[in-house]
Amino acid sequence: MKIIILGAGQVGGSLAEHLASEANDITVVDTDSERLRDLGDRLDIRTVQGRGSLPTVLRQAGADDADMLVAVTNSDETNMVACQVAHTLFHTPTKIARVREAAYLTRSELFDNEAIPVDVLISPEQVVTNYIKRLIQHPGALQVIDFAEGKAQLVAVKAYYGGPLVGQQLRQLREHMPNVETRVAAIFRRDRPILPQGDTVIEADDEVFFIAAKANIRAVMSEMRRLDETYKRIVIAGGGQIGERLAEAIESRYQVKIIEMSPTRCRHLSDTLDTTVVLQGSASDRDLLLEENIADADLFLALTNDDEANIMSSLLAKRLGAKKVMTIINNPAYVDLIQGGDIDIAISPQLATIGTLLAHVRRGDIVSVHSLRRGAAEAIEAIAHGDAKSSKVIGKAIENIGLPPGTTIGAIIRDEEVIIAHDDTVIEAGDHVILFLVDKKHIRDVEKLFHVGLSFF
Repeated sequence: MKIIILGAGQVGGSLAEHLASEANDITVVDTDSERLRDLGDRLDIRTVQGRGSLPTVLRQAGADDADMLVAVTNSDETNMVACQVAHTLFHTPTKIARVREAAYLTRSELFDNEAIPVDVLISPEQVVTNYIKRLIQHPGALQVIDFAEGKAQLVAVKAYYGGPLVGQQLRQLREHMPNVETRVAAIFRRDRPILPQGDTVIEADDEVFFIAAKANIRAVMSEMRRLDETYKRIVIAGGGQIGERLAEAIESRYQVKIIEMSPTRCRHLSDTLDTTVVLQGSASDRDLLLEENIADADLFLALTNDDEANIMSSLLAKRLGAKKVMTIINNPAYVDLIQGGDIDIAISPQLATIGTLLAHVRRGDIVSVHSLRRGAAEAIEAIAHGDAKSSKVIGKAIENIGLPPGTTIGAIIRDEEVIIAHDDTVIEAGDHVILFLVDKKHIRDVEKLFHVGLSFF
């Protein structure tokens, strides 16, 4: 696939990295020559320096025969104009734009071929807000991913000493929980993936990814570790777009405080939010945190745009007694360094956003793509189309499907039912199939399985 990416920042660079490793023809456009040089040195891609909304620059990038334009610059307006130019002058089939400003997003009539021709809108702030909200709903989880509009969930937990299943084989999960259907999809031990088998023994500190119907998630989590208590008091550092959206989403169920430096922004938050307490000051101010009884906080969330400020305020909050801290980290190099120590969960906005983008880039009917363990593996939701003659999966038991190495099927969602996959489970037309890949170089093989065409007759 020939793809033009506008913007060589964190999201554009991460997307180029993902797609270049999958034999796509990638061109990245940016005004920053240094960023482009860095990407060009690391990846097998073309780079073009210039403003991505200009027709001459898009033509130079290959827009005449591009399959897709992904506009993820820091400017909403540049992204929207670039999609308009690509549609009008180059008839680019698929146009994806990152749009941050809520005032644009609330006007759905703006985005169609008669107005601004954007096929897919990506709002990183909304994606990250939803991601954090799921983590708040499942205390103790490292990652929570929805499939089929939340009917099934994939949850990552760290196995603790003393957990009922630690030191036991996976097949004993069924004996412990005879009435709950679940499947362990992947295990990461000392940063290496292990393909789970029935005789795999769970060790303390393993990161265990399991899938189950939403209603059964807490029951399965209790087998891996002692259940954390539900959060009550939440402190948010940073009243930007993510902080505001999150407070708005959770303030009816939790006691929420926001700490924000800007007096103007504080006034806006006070006017917009209902029950959230808005505090003007620095989240790294020890006296302010003590005054606001940070030791009583169940969860401290550092959500500013400054990685260093987020890390420092999180470490301070934890030292002063906050029970759990989560931190947004924009620099991927920092994520592995800090997660799991004093900072319980490091959230990468880039990886959360990349999953949404990848779902639209994949071939076959791929509904969603999610990075596991900060990009080390992927979970994919694909829909099976066709019939037994035109499809490689429909009408076949899972044990008879030629899955690529390192790939497993974890569950199938059929209408409203969540079916945990077994070797003899047969896939039907319309099934949502949840797959796990520990080796992303086989992504094309997985996509081919869900292609429908004459070549399969």
